Amino acid sequence: MAGSPDNPEGRAAARQLQVETHGLDVIGDAERKGTPRTLFWPWFGANVSILGLSYGAFALGFGISFWQALIAGIVGIVFSFLLCGFIAVAGKRGSAPTMVLGRAAYGVRGNRLPSVISWVLTVGWETVLCALATMATATVFSRLGWGGGTETKVVALILVGALTVVGGVMGFDLIMRLQTVITVVTGVLTVVYVVLVADHIHWSTVSTIPAGSAQEFIGALVFMMTGFGLGWVNAAADYSRYLPRGSSSRGVIGWTTFGASVAPLLLLVFGLLLAGSSDKLAAAIAADPIGALTILLPTWFLVPFAVVAVLGLVGGAVLDIYSSGLALLSAGLRIPRYLAALVDGVLMIAGSVYIVFVADDFLGQFMGFLTTLGVPIAAWCGIMLADLALRRRDYDETDLYRPAGRYGDVPLTPLLLTVAATALGWGLVTNSAAHWLTWQGYLLQPFGLGGKSGSWAYANLGVLAALALGFLGTLAVGRARVRDQEAQAPSPADAGAVV
Repeated sequence: MAGSPDNPEGRAAARQLQVETHGLDVIGDAERKGTPRTLFWPWFGANVSILGLSYGAFALGFGISFWQALIAGIVGIVFSFLLCGFIAVAGKRGSAPTMVLGRAAYGVRGNRLPSVISWVLTVGWETVLCALATMATATVFSRLGWGGGTETKVVALILVGALTVVGGVMGFDLIMRLQTVITVVTGVLTVVYVVLVADHIHWSTVSTIPAGSAQEFIGALVFMMTGFGLGWVNAAADYSRYLPRGSSSRGVIGWTTFGASVAPLLLLVFGLLLAGSSDKLAAAIAADPIGALTILLPTWFLVPFAVVAVLGLVGGAVLDIYSSGLALLSAGLRIPRYLAALVDGVLMIAGSVYIVFVADDFLGQFMGFLTTLGVPIAAWCGIMLADLALRRRDYDETDLYRPAGRYGDVPLTPLLLTVAATALGWGLVTNSAAHWLTWQGYLLQPFGLGGKSGSWAYANLGVLAALALGFLGTLAVGRARVRDQEAQAPSPADAGAVV
């Protein structure tokens, strides 16, 4: 009987919550549980954030029409989360964190380079989400007349930070339970929000937004990819690793993609309609992506709105801080997983303080952050996907931790390919809104794309170029290496040094 104490699901439900002790180690068969369907909850809960509404304004900001923005959003969201689904398959095949499984492609210690990049990206994302939750709370309190100044922001930051850090420190079991609650609560309250503000949509205004160029459309498409799935690919196997080995690969891909995509798609459509109906709202969202959405609300729903905003953002931040801790360990730091999550929590709070109290241009810095780190992560994703596609067998779990094993220590080919793809990518993107990134785009002129002020300057082709070069390059040069690895006999569990 499902849920009874006599089966694994019942025992899991009855088990008291405790700090997860697993770090980079492989999950044993006795601890693997669930079905691919259970992946719906963490992925939906992490992406049901009402921030998805704001992406409507972000997309229209590229100078494109409603229909162009809708197509860019649908393709960008679904395709990028489909990449997450493919990488999630590696989790159930190897039962180790994403950045450990990457050692098969990069070598045991060579994998530290993408691990550091992954760590920076996840810490950056959790910082952004924590800061947005803080600013949204302050905006709501200000509208209620309860004060929205420094004191409110400090208290909100402490509460949001504490909730995020506790989830990350406790680990997998608490995250799975927390995401289920977040999914239900935020799902219901988001529907109420949509109903309350629906009369602010004016199709007559939205439908007259002029179409943009192909380059502007591509720029919006790439921004959607980096803002959604490409921000998660480096953590995609961290939850599927708990599934039994025999779980359906199609199920893992399908439930990951569906769970992650469905909420952003629905929120994007409504966000496009709202932002397209009001230039004032669209401009306000650029400064305060969540708080600006309260402009349209009746006073009585402001507190429920604060709940849905904070919980939705915390849902994403909790997954980020969990995965950022694992990435930090994979980069070489030798401390327990929960301490790594705690370290990242401190950095998250420090970064949030800067965004909330110091920075004065959120959207420009945010887009610069996404695009800049989106390039090397796209390169890593391409290499990881190609390496996974070339494999016909599960990973040798022992050799994932042995520099002298079949996967090697520091193989140069994948590292050089990552550097080359990143250099190509950064040369084809621009970030004029972030002054510290104006050096990018150095290949736009040599490649005949009009330079940094030309029509291709903001198409962000570099992200797509890095993804393609990483994938195709690995398919071209990695086949023999993978075949040699898989031809070797399984390594004994006590085969040598563990990293």
